[in-house]
Amino acid sequence: MRRKLVSTLSIVALVLVDQLFKILAVRSLGPNGSVTLIPDVFSLTYVENYGAAFGSFWEQRWFLVGVTGLLVLGGIVFIWMNRIRHPFALGCATMILAGGAGNLLDRTFRGYVVDYLHATFIDFPVFNFADCLVVCGVILMIVYLLFIEGRQKNKPA
Repeated sequence: MRRKLVSTLSIVALVLVDQLFKILAVRSLGPNGSVTLIPDVFSLTYVENYGAAFGSFWEQRWFLVGVTGLLVLGGIVFIWMNRIRHPFALGCATMILAGGAGNLLDRTFRGYVVDYLHATFIDFPVFNFADCLVVCGVILMIVYLLFIEGRQKNKPA
């Protein structure tokens, strides 16, 4: 019960941090604003994203809200049904769900996702903290599935 509660509270805290960053981006950068932090490397650039990753599903707001909402809800149900038991996997799921929920809130209430992190040293779309949570959570979940879960199953009894 404790792990489920900690995971749920962590999701809420991470979503609040994400929303705070987005509010700061809207207020500080404004539409089409940009601030260079490290020349030719990194900047803060305000973008209103009406699609998903890399411009996919452009202007498919309600489809994205529905799919993301179902995935986030399903993930939370999985956590509360004890389907994710290993602490590392639970941490990964927490990150993924928090990121998904953060962008879900934007799509639902703003009609678009606020992006503001821009790696200018490569040709890469502008992204946000919620995107970072999802990507890091997925990468760590793959590490878990490849290197931890398999070893747990193959342990002699």
